[in-house]
Amino acid sequence: MTRVVHALGYSLQGLGAAWKFEAAFRQEVILAFVLFPCAFLLANNHIELVLLISSLFWVLIAELINSAVEAVVDRTGTEIHELSGRAKDIASAVVLLSLILLAVVWGIIAWHRFLGS
Repeated sequence: MTRVVHALGYSLQGLGAAWKFEAAFRQEVILAFVLFPCAFLLANNHIELVLLISSLFWVLIAELINSAVEAVVDRTGTEIHELSGRAKDIASAVVLLSLILLAVVWGIIAWHRFLGS
């Protein structure tokens, strides 16, 4: 149980660091807080609700991964290196794909809710 408590503490420290040092994470958290209640209004059933909410969490997860990769790459040095750039670009692509997923999920469900048959 002690390990679980410590792991929770480390996770909360990670969330705190992301909030403190990553503007994009703060913006995405605010977006999630705005859209989360909207998901309950938009969803017609529990499956749609799960899709809407999980797409919000995927964006936050992707941003945390991106921030972690950037921190590790920046920690290793300030010189420009092809592999460092590639790692950062790939992590950034994870965020982009999660945002596209968010837009697709929300767009399809909103389309069916307001314009579909």
